[in-house]
Amino acid sequence: MNFIELASQRSSVRNFEAKLVEKEKLLYVLEAARIAPSAANFQPWQFIVVTDPEIIKLVQTVYHREWLATAPAIIVAMGDHKKGWRRKSDGKDFTDIDVAISVDHLTLAATEQGLGTCWICNFNTERCGEIFNVPDNLEMIALIPIGYPVIESKPVKKRDPIEQLVHWNKF
Repeated sequence: MNFIELASQRSSVRNFEAKLVEKEKLLYVLEAARIAPSAANFQPWQFIVVTDPEIIKLVQTVYHREWLATAPAIIVAMGDHKKGWRRKSDGKDFTDIDVAISVDHLTLAATEQGLGTCWICNFNTERCGEIFNVPDNLEMIALIPIGYPVIESKPVKKRDPIEQLVHWNKF
């Protein structure tokens, strides 16, 4: 399968089979996240892999959606703003962008492995940090439930035509 096919197959999964994800597959997707590019190669990311059902129940207290209970694993993505690169001209912090690139690598690798994922960004970050005893220098950026997807018919993704998005040589 080529990259466009892989990227087209990736979707937000909100229903998982009651099957554990093999540690080798979790390590594979984490390796994909680890090797992602980052601004100035600062790699300002950290991850927590949650596979303990009791801790997954705790994570449900920071994101109240019933479907989350079907995920056999959750990867917590965090960013270290002290470690992230800042653009000199305006001080823009690239930590969130770098973590997003890393998580995108993770989700695509998961798709390649037959796993499903979903980005969750709307969660109680303060409570999540307390659950995992996360140091103050790390920002809770995303929760990524991961597992074998229950196969459901997916609507075709509507995408804007490339002519509306790409400008050649000037806007």
